[in-house]
Amino acid sequence: MNSGNKIIDETIQGQSLMLNPKNPNGKKLFLESYGCQMNFADSEIVASILQDQGFSTTQNFEEADVIFLNTCSIRENAESRVRNRLNDFKRVKKKNPKVLVGVLGCMAERLKSQFLEQEKLVDIVVGPDAYRDLPGLIDEAEEGQKAINVILSKEETYADVTPVRLGSNGVNAYISIMRGCDNMCSFCVVPFTRGRERSREPMSIVAEARDLYERGYREVTLLGQNVDSYLWTGGGLKKENLTPEQKEEAVSFAKLLEMVALVDPKLRVRYSTSHPKDMTDDVLEMVAKHHNICNYIHLPVQSGSSRMLDMMNRGYTREWYLDRMAAIERIIPGCGISTDIITGFCSETEEDHEETVSLMKHIQFDYAYMFSYSERPKTLAERKFKDDVPEAVKSRRLAEIVELQRQNSGIKTALGVGKVHEVLIEGFSKKSEEMLMGRNPQNTVVVFPKGDHKKGDYVNVLVTRCTTSTLIGEVVE
Repeated sequence: MNSGNKIIDETIQGQSLMLNPKNPNGKKLFLESYGCQMNFADSEIVASILQDQGFSTTQNFEEADVIFLNTCSIRENAESRVRNRLNDFKRVKKKNPKVLVGVLGCMAERLKSQFLEQEKLVDIVVGPDAYRDLPGLIDEAEEGQKAINVILSKEETYADVTPVRLGSNGVNAYISIMRGCDNMCSFCVVPFTRGRERSREPMSIVAEARDLYERGYREVTLLGQNVDSYLWTGGGLKKENLTPEQKEEAVSFAKLLEMVALVDPKLRVRYSTSHPKDMTDDVLEMVAKHHNICNYIHLPVQSGSSRMLDMMNRGYTREWYLDRMAAIERIIPGCGISTDIITGFCSETEEDHEETVSLMKHIQFDYAYMFSYSERPKTLAERKFKDDVPEAVKSRRLAEIVELQRQNSGIKTALGVGKVHEVLIEGFSKKSEEMLMGRNPQNTVVVFPKGDHKKGDYVNVLVTRCTTSTLIGEVVE
C-alpha cells in the first residue's frame, strides 16, 4: 500500500443521516472511523448494510445500541487512539451491559484475541471483507456469544452495496473501485489486513458515479490501495494468465477513468492512491484528454534514496520516480502533485536522508504526508530488518522535511496568485460564513466571498493573494 490513501487525522464520526431506515427496529448505531479514505468508504458500506436491518445512526455513543470503531493499523499511533477510545466505551457498557461494542477493519484480524479474550474490550470483531455478516454477528453477540469473522476474501468488492454517505457535504463522494493489495512493501501491514488485490466490475462503478451525479454530487474520488493496477478481466481471469487479445479487451484503469469521466462533463473525477511503479503514460494521457479528470496526482515516493526504496520493496528507484515526474509535467503541465514520505526507516543514514531532502527540493511537491517510521507487526521489515534509527534522529529528520515541505507548499501555492481558477464550491470556509471555499483541479483550497453562489456550483475565481496552503480571491465572469 502507498501509506494508506491520504491519512485522515481527525476521526470521522457517523452522522445522523439515515433518517428513514428500512424496517426500523428502533436501534441506534454509532460508527467512528480512523485512518484513510478507504476506511471512510468502508464505513459507508457498513452503514448501508445495517440500514437495511433497520438501524439509524447517532452522533452520541452514549445513546447507541451498537458502537463500531472502523480501525487502521498503518501506524502505531492509530492503534493507540483506538485502544483509548475503547476504554471510553467501556464505561458505557458498565452503565448498560446490553450495549455492543465492535472493532471493524484493519486491526480486527491482527488483534482479535487481545480484544476478545485478553482485554475483553469488545463483543464483535469483523474484518474488512466480512461486513455482509454483520447482522448475524450482532445477533450472536446479543445472545452473549463473542462474534468474530476476519476471513479475507479473494472476490468480495461490495459492488452491489449502495453506500450511505456519512457526513457528506452533498458535493464530494468516494467510490471504491478495488480492494486489497498485492504490493508487499516491507514496511506495510495492509496486504495482511486487507488481503489480495481484486478489481470491481466497471459498470457498477459507472452506475454508482451516475447515481451520485443525479443526486447532486459533483465530484467523485475513485479509491484503491493502488488504483494504477486496476484491471477488470471478467470471468475471474488472472492478469498473468491473459492473452494479448484478452488484455486489449480488459478494462484498465485508464479506460475506467474515461468511462467515469463520460458520465457527465460536470462531474469531476479524482483518484487515489497511485503507485510510481505502475503509473503509466496512458493514465496521464487520459487525464490530459478530459477536462473533468482533475490535474492532481497523489504519488507516494516514501524516500528519495534508491537504497531505501529497495529495502522498502517499492519496486522502483529514485531515477524511475523522477522519470514519472518528468512525464507528468510533459503530459499534464501544471499538475498538482502530493506524496507520502517515511523518515527514519531501518538503517537510514544521513546520506539517505539528504537524498530525500534533495528530491523534495527538486520536485517541490504541493503537499506531503510525512511520518517517522513505525514498525508494524508481521511486516517484512519487522522480520528482516532492525529498527535501528534512534527516535531522536527520526524526529529531527521529520522536522527537517516538514519545514522544507512548508516552504515548498508556500512556493507552489503562490504560483496561483494572479490567475483565474475553476473552483467547485464545497461549502462555507472554516473562518466565516460570509466566505465560501472549494478546490481547483490541482486540489488547492480557494476561498472567496459567497455572493449569490451556493454549494455544488462551479465558479471562476481570480486569485489576488494567498497563505501557505490557501488561495484567496474574487469570483469573475
